[in-house]
Amino acid sequence: MNDAVEVGVIAGYLAVLVAVGIVFRRFNSGVSDYFRLGGQGAWWMVGCSAFMTAFSAWTFTGAAGAAYEAGWSIQVIYLANVLAFTVHAALLSPWFRQLRAITAPEVIKMRFGTTTQQVYAWLYAVLGLLYAAIWLWGLSTFIATVFAAQIAGPAEFFGLSGVQFVILVTGIVVLLYSTCGGSWAVMATDVLQAIILIPLTIAVALLCLRQVGGIDGLFEAIDESGLGDTFAVVNAPGTFEADEGDANFWQYTGMFAIAALVYKVVVFSTIEVAQRYFGVKNGREARLASLLAGLMVLCGMAFWFIPPIVARLLFQTEVESLTGLSKPAEGAYAVAAMQVLPAGLVGLMAVAMLSATMSSMDSGLNKNAGVFVRDIVPFACRRLRRPEPNERTSFLIAQIASGVLGITIIMIALYFAAKDGRGVFEAMLNIGAMLALPLSVPLALALFIRQAPWWSALVSVTGGLIPSVLAFGAGEGWWESMSREGTILSTEWPYHWKVFINLAAGSIAFLATIPFWSNATQAYRDQVNQFFQRMHTPIDPNEHDGPPRGREQLRVVGTFAIIVGGLIGCLVFVPGNDVPGRLAILFVGGFIAAIGGIMMFFGLRATRQGNTDGSPDTA
Repeated sequence: MNDAVEVGVIAGYLAVLVAVGIVFRRFNSGVSDYFRLGGQGAWWMVGCSAFMTAFSAWTFTGAAGAAYEAGWSIQVIYLANVLAFTVHAALLSPWFRQLRAITAPEVIKMRFGTTTQQVYAWLYAVLGLLYAAIWLWGLSTFIATVFAAQIAGPAEFFGLSGVQFVILVTGIVVLLYSTCGGSWAVMATDVLQAIILIPLTIAVALLCLRQVGGIDGLFEAIDESGLGDTFAVVNAPGTFEADEGDANFWQYTGMFAIAALVYKVVVFSTIEVAQRYFGVKNGREARLASLLAGLMVLCGMAFWFIPPIVARLLFQTEVESLTGLSKPAEGAYAVAAMQVLPAGLVGLMAVAMLSATMSSMDSGLNKNAGVFVRDIVPFACRRLRRPEPNERTSFLIAQIASGVLGITIIMIALYFAAKDGRGVFEAMLNIGAMLALPLSVPLALALFIRQAPWWSALVSVTGGLIPSVLAFGAGEGWWESMSREGTILSTEWPYHWKVFINLAAGSIAFLATIPFWSNATQAYRDQVNQFFQRMHTPIDPNEHDGPPRGREQLRVVGTFAIIVGGLIGCLVFVPGNDVPGRLAILFVGGFIAAIGGIMMFFGLRATRQGNTDGSPDTA
């Protein structure tokens, strides 16, 4: 009975996401709407989407595994996210919106020209497909292992393995609503996912605290287990590995914390990230969106890591029995949730984990389709001396591109699942960190330094990738003939080495090109000056691509939230749940419905007052 309820909850939620895509399809009248909300996205919608895009399923898997092993140390990475969003709010997010673009490569072209734009467009497009497929495959492996009982029946019915079933269902749902509704559906589903995620994670944390006797009981249990030093926010060197030659010797130390802060601020402060804010109406709303995203991360991190820590204290046997995972600790959050959640909310927990990856996938899919339509296709047309497609044709190409890219992601994920390579997900996360920083450094410096030639970004990327190659081979025997014992090439690099060395190499390479500015043509100098002038010029109130849709966004998203909240509330009638469990269901369902009601109130109020904006702060 309970398994059927959990499956029904998951199926119902996925159906709601598809419905959102269908409803928001009418919001699209052209390419600008499809890829950046026509510049009419509400700040709260863009802020929730920024939060969900930055927040991935890694929080419930990899980060939860780190909390299981090292306690509060993982908080440093999320504080780095908060700091990055604070930098956006204080300085960068208005600049990003004022660039007045649809895709990030368009901005790269404004700053560096066509050659650099095409290099980045293709590189980000390929990497985006790979990362989305790996996220989908990695999470599907996790869901299929931890929630095996819930999905075994449906998977067997279709003749698929659990992993293949989750990949296909999740991938098809993301494909359907992203292709139908474009950026409007992506943003709206991200808001719904955030509204569900927040009360659910709070409920899991509170129910876990109830198991250990509250906050005081939690810290007493940590001390009694002898984990007080291990669970410190900043650990002494050697806490997790006594051998100084091992990279884990520096895990979660002060150097690790500084590197995490630097990495997040740099990677979040680039031209590529600017696309996150292209959909809001002006610089002020971009600032509000980044503040909201940072606040949501700050509030969330107070609850997200209580369950895996409680799992270490109370459910260690259950966690270590997850032999289907390459690292059983990564199932700690799910194990804790399954131990404390009432029937019905376990399925919702699976949905929350899926949502965390889907929010990254759908944003990436929409962004990659935008790059293809706005950057790659026009360039190819010019090269072939063919006319560029008109607005209507571009819109059709956008939908086709979204569909093709979505199918490609599903196929790559199925390939990874067929190979059944353990540890690939974790390995690719590390590769992502090594590639993201070299690509980001020139795109961050270019926002502040004018006097750099058009080829400076390419030189910087090359300079940053050289130590990346050395780091990948260090300690693996690649450089055995070139290195001696105890040197930088014979030892696996700890995290802070990778960050600081890559950052220094890329920055030095970029700065080394500045003397060549004197050789730049006048046309390029004018182009750079226009870029900075554009970036610092506020958006005119009449500068938009379509009619204001603020009140429509509130009403439509609010309606879906009320429906979802009401359906979740109905789970209170599922037999077998105790009183705390039923209260948890009412809390989650009531929270979601209440947020939906607030949205509906402001949307209807704006309609009555003739306020087309509809934002709560101006309604």
